[in-house]
Amino acid sequence: MSAVVAQSHFILGLRTGVRNNVCFFDEQTVVFPCGNNCVCYNTVHRHQRFIPGSEKSQGMRALAISPNRRYLAVSECGEKATITVFDLQHEQGRKRKVLTAGEGPVQEFVCMAFSPDSKYLIGQTCGPDWMLIFWLWEKQKVLASVKTSISNNPITQVSFNPYNNMQLCVSGTGVFKLFRYSEGALKQSSFPKVETINFLCHTWMTAERVIAGTDTGRLLVFESGDLRREINTSPKGVQEQPDRQVGTRMIRDTDVDEASTVSRITAILSYSKGFVCSMGPGTVCLFEKTEEDSYRKSRVIKIPPDPHSNEMTQADYQEIDTMCISPAEETLAISTDQGQLYSVGLSSVDINKEDQAHFEFLSQSFHSKSITGLSVCLRKPLAATSSLDRSVRIWNYETKVLELYKEFQEEAYSVALHPTGLFILVGFSDKLRLMNLVIDDIRTFKEFTVRSCRECAFSHGGHMFAAVNGNVIHIYSNTSFENILNLKGHNGKIRGIEWSLDDGRLVSCGMDGAVYEWNTQTGKRESESVLKSCSYTDVAFSSDCKSLLAVGTDLTLKEIQDCQVLREIPADEVAHTAVAVSHSGRVVFTGTASGTIRAIKYPLPIQKDWIMYQAHCGPVTKMVITYDDQFLLTASEDGCLSMWKIIDKEGRGLKSNRQIVHTEEILVTKSDLEEKTQNMLELKMRLEELQMENEYQLRLKDMNYNEKMKDISDKFVQQIESLQTAQQAMKTEMGRQEREHQESSAEVTVKHSRQLEDLETSYSQKLIVEHERYQDLQHQYQRMQEDFEMQLKSAEENKIQAVEELTQSYEAQLQEKTQHLAQYQEEAEQQIREFKKIIKQVEEEEERKIHDIQIKYEKKLHTEKETNTNLKGETGIMAQKFHSLQKQIDDRGTDVNKMKQERQRLLGLIRSLESDIEDLKRQIAGHEKTNQDKDKTISGLKKKNQELEKLRFVLDFQLSELKKQTEPQQDEINEKKERIRQLQEELVQTDSSNTQLKLTVSDLRLKLRTRDKEMHKEMQNVKDLEIHLQRLKSDLHDCVGFIQEPRKLKESVQMIYARYVTEGVEKSGVDQDVQRVFCRQLDHLERTINSLKMRLTKSAEEKEKILKGNISLITEINELRKELSLMRTEVKNYKAQLTLYKRSHPNPGEGPKHEDIS
Repeated sequence: MSAVVAQSHFILGLRTGVRNNVCFFDEQTVVFPCGNNCVCYNTVHRHQRFIPGSEKSQGMRALAISPNRRYLAVSECGEKATITVFDLQHEQGRKRKVLTAGEGPVQEFVCMAFSPDSKYLIGQTCGPDWMLIFWLWEKQKVLASVKTSISNNPITQVSFNPYNNMQLCVSGTGVFKLFRYSEGALKQSSFPKVETINFLCHTWMTAERVIAGTDTGRLLVFESGDLRREINTSPKGVQEQPDRQVGTRMIRDTDVDEASTVSRITAILSYSKGFVCSMGPGTVCLFEKTEEDSYRKSRVIKIPPDPHSNEMTQADYQEIDTMCISPAEETLAISTDQGQLYSVGLSSVDINKEDQAHFEFLSQSFHSKSITGLSVCLRKPLAATSSLDRSVRIWNYETKVLELYKEFQEEAYSVALHPTGLFILVGFSDKLRLMNLVIDDIRTFKEFTVRSCRECAFSHGGHMFAAVNGNVIHIYSNTSFENILNLKGHNGKIRGIEWSLDDGRLVSCGMDGAVYEWNTQTGKRESESVLKSCSYTDVAFSSDCKSLLAVGTDLTLKEIQDCQVLREIPADEVAHTAVAVSHSGRVVFTGTASGTIRAIKYPLPIQKDWIMYQAHCGPVTKMVITYDDQFLLTASEDGCLSMWKIIDKEGRGLKSNRQIVHTEEILVTKSDLEEKTQNMLELKMRLEELQMENEYQLRLKDMNYNEKMKDISDKFVQQIESLQTAQQAMKTEMGRQEREHQESSAEVTVKHSRQLEDLETSYSQKLIVEHERYQDLQHQYQRMQEDFEMQLKSAEENKIQAVEELTQSYEAQLQEKTQHLAQYQEEAEQQIREFKKIIKQVEEEEERKIHDIQIKYEKKLHTEKETNTNLKGETGIMAQKFHSLQKQIDDRGTDVNKMKQERQRLLGLIRSLESDIEDLKRQIAGHEKTNQDKDKTISGLKKKNQELEKLRFVLDFQLSELKKQTEPQQDEINEKKERIRQLQEELVQTDSSNTQLKLTVSDLRLKLRTRDKEMHKEMQNVKDLEIHLQRLKSDLHDCVGFIQEPRKLKESVQMIYARYVTEGVEKSGVDQDVQRVFCRQLDHLERTINSLKMRLTKSAEEKEKILKGNISLITEINELRKELSLMRTEVKNYKAQLTLYKRSHPNPGEGPKHEDIS
């Protein structure tokens, strides 16, 4: 028999607490951690491949993908922190290298980054050392390391400069540093003062620019490691503050707590158009680069609220942990602190800029907290899970899709699916609820008073279910919902229950170390096994239901049969927390507290013989095998649901003894079905309308386009014909020009040949003349050479004679000097002897003086020591004064800097004023020129005086004509005003009539109310009479009883007569009269009200007509007023022109007036 193994098939969940926990491998594949694996998820084909973590790992801490998208680095903590680099292009994610920090005790690496060429890797260790280690990772060689922070300031992110392999950036709480690798060491290249700022993330924009986000919602821009400006993230507009002083001042003022008003920026990422950053819970903002080298907020993308939650959901309040963009920048993916993955298409965001953009689930919604319950059904490929995140989810393990989920008010502790897959049992803190799984909801059907139900299970037949309440098991009927049995016997909390295949027995285990087997018909215990030293966590029947398999805190797996432990697998370092047995009986699966899964052969081996798989990063809470033995489902405290394919060593699935057919029926309520059919009909009608509208629009567009094409074709035909005619004309012109060019070229060649012959003759004559001049100059040169030779010989002879005379004179002077030198030497020796005697005398005198001075200065030294001790105390006081003065000097220095800046500003202002003065001087010079020009123009304007006189005559004539035209229009305006006054009087009359009608209507309503009150009184009287009638009938009935006793009969008749007869007759007559009068009045009032309503409607219609007429008249009056104002302005303009003309052109007798004519 071949061994049975489990193969990872699909995993649902996301591991939080991992830095950079989502990244793109290619355009369709996303890498993220889940459990103790890294998952490569293809979003198109919905396929996953797994990269398992190391066996002794205590959990992943960070991920990093190389820029070439080939290598994945995974940081794991354990006894010794490691970084494992995987090759993603290899099908199984082949492990390439394992990096460590060397011999130092490093607990974990909190963040990592690859270099742009993917050759180097940096890793940041945790506190208290906070060492940054620089590897050449392919050779596993540590190139350098440096301490980046102190123990109280954690580092949040490290990164390489994407344009430089040797430059790094480190940011954290009060830390923003740039390092450069040179000469075998990492050297800090920037020292900004950011001790009070908590940096959460950063990104490189250019080779020199880094943008960092803080916990107070600020975006700070660093250039070459120095803080330059801050990007304003307010909703009114995104502008940059370029003044560095403003930026630094704001940084110093960050002691004020702004976190309550501003959202944290937890993730930031650059791309080709700008950068993307988180802007508080559930919000991502896109910033685009502008032409001014600044950034503008272009779009806001939000996480939509959860429609499946009954209360205010927390979906749109999730903190964003990581962001990544696909290689082609088509998709943006994010991960949140609640373990969800979202994505959005950037191309769709750019297209639909008017609409609000929202994220969508990358695959589907996951659990965000520990999974407490897991169950499968028989008739459908469904699995149900419950979680401490207050949600219940229904998964399809064949299609790997979330079918249904719903959030509740309380935490869900347990869950059980009915074998049909149509009902679900969920245990909450207050009650146990039986619910229906309808098409799109989970609806409560029945509630049971079982509080904090930690375990529940349906029987295999579905007719009963068991629920645990503390140490008691309640068994209910699923048809009558009655409590059939209560199984009591456990002393501690029950941790696991399971039904046998025939539903005749139920097994339970508890924290009291007891395993009981119950008879579900009688409620008695059939077998028991108690081991008080072990607290059991799960129990299961074997495939033949003859023995039990149990796991607990004693780290062993036990097989119990007939109240005895039949077999036991020896203890291991890790405890078993869950157990599941295959229906074929060939394999037992157990889950451990470390999150691993173990496959053990059945019957159980004596020694430790199992296959272990890396699955979860927390204890396994539940395990279940599907009824067809094809899948193993495991749930854990890490919130992940893992699906495993059960196969043999040859890769074939297990053969099941039972033939299981999955059905597709679902529950639908009648109201939901009717609503959906109604919606479908409405949508069909809407679709037909849209189709008709689109067809009509298409026809219109076709007609328009056909007309446009016809016009364009006609236009182009005309252009072609005109171009052809122009081309023909150009051809003829070109032939003519070519002939002219040939003729002109022939003339030019003849002319050129003549000129050439003339030049040859003239230059030959010039050559003859020049040759004769050359011969004459050569004869002169020979004569001059002979003269110069004669002069040279005479000069040499004179030189020899002068040299001989000079030697004789200098020899005589030398003899005289030697005699004088001998005399001076003798005198010098005598002076030296005298000087030595003087020196001896001086030395003796100096020794005596030195001795006296030494005594004197020793006394002074003693006094100075005493004064020195006094001065030390004074220096302490002076030092304090010095520090205070130094502070004042620093303050004065800042004031000086401010004054310098003010001086620079004033100098700039002075320069601008000087430039303005120069401009004004230029303008003055220009005005002088213009004055001269104006003097010239004045003389020219005098000539135009006569023309303007003619124009004045014409304008006077036009003015008189306009006055004649405006007089009848003024009469019409007066008539219109009179008409308006009459209409207003009529409108006042109609208003008064309307008020009178309203008063009459109100009076009639008051009368109607009084009549209603009277009618109610009469109806009450009728009711009273009916009561009297009933009493009369009862009295008559009593009277009939005395029919055999005449005396009593007579007395009773008299009493009845005295009580009823006279009053009844009077009331009946009065009632009839009142009813007649009331009916007449009611009819009269109804008729009057109807007539008033008719009059009111007529008056309203007349009023509307009058108002419309008034409006039309008012519009006409306004138009006439506009025309009149236009005419008046024209008249004023004409008059102004005439006055200007008169002023600028005086009579010829007057002198010219110099005016500034513009």
